[in-house]
Amino acid sequence: MSKVKYYYDPDTLSYRKIEPKKSKKYRNLFFFVVGAALFGLLGLIVLLNTNLLNTPKELSLDREVRNYELQFEILTKKMEQMEQVLANIEDRDNNIYRLYFEANPIPEEQRKAGFGGVNRYKSLEGFNNSQIITNATQRLDIIQKQMVIQSKSLDEIAKLAEEKEKLLASIPAIQPVRNEDLTRMASGYGWRSDPFTKARKMHWGMDFTAPRGVPIYATGDGTVKRADNRSSGYGKHIRIDHGYGYMSLYAHLSKYNVTKGQKVKRGDLIGFVGNTGRSEAPHLHYEVFKDEERINPINFYYGSLTAEEFENMLKFANQENQSLD
Repeated sequence: MSKVKYYYDPDTLSYRKIEPKKSKKYRNLFFFVVGAALFGLLGLIVLLNTNLLNTPKELSLDREVRNYELQFEILTKKMEQMEQVLANIEDRDNNIYRLYFEANPIPEEQRKAGFGGVNRYKSLEGFNNSQIITNATQRLDIIQKQMVIQSKSLDEIAKLAEEKEKLLASIPAIQPVRNEDLTRMASGYGWRSDPFTKARKMHWGMDFTAPRGVPIYATGDGTVKRADNRSSGYGKHIRIDHGYGYMSLYAHLSKYNVTKGQKVKRGDLIGFVGNTGRSEAPHLHYEVFKDEERINPINFYYGSLTAEEFENMLKFANQENQSLD
């Protein structure tokens, strides 16, 4: 019940009832309705932004969305780690492995290339987070492509390494007669005095003086191409094809320990020192060929001599003395 208000009338010396104007009533009513509407709208907004009005299904979906967002953040961090690891492997591949094996590096454009042509991500369009999903999928596709390229590259490197290993094992790289079995290093590669004619002529190999029957060893992996005495001046001799254009020759042997077509490894016993053919005394005449051209064998002893031993051999080999064949 509304309160009744009075005022004092001095003319009549009495209290009179205050009658409110109708316009004021309507104005008050208007402000009340507007205020109630505003408060109601504000309350509705607050309720819509809380979980008070959500159904259990909506709450479950909301939790699922938040979980997906967390999983996506974890996926993004993992992709960043994968990209860093791949970048490190690619750098070593181009600047260490391929450089060592003399292979051309893989261009950056080839490693990082995307996927042109038809839009392969069309099925991911039309969702609330389509751009994020598309970018992540594209990023994963590029990482996968990089991994395929790198895998093929490492396969190639492995083959190159295997071939390099074969090459290093095949190159004639040791002395064919052990130092302890040598009497002396008689003559080197170059112009020497012929022991029979005394004329100055080219000596195409190195002469190792040693007693008859001293073991002779293969200087590199290869296949025995000849083991006979049918080559003028060499007497009983062996030729080993090492591949990669290399061949070694061992002459004036007393006997063989291999046969034609036999596979040998570096350090295998292949024959024995002798004095057969055009030879003045028991010794081994040793030659090295590269692409059918004779080259100085002294450059191929890094696998069996110390620096001091090599220096001594170099000094004797450079002396222009008389050869033994």
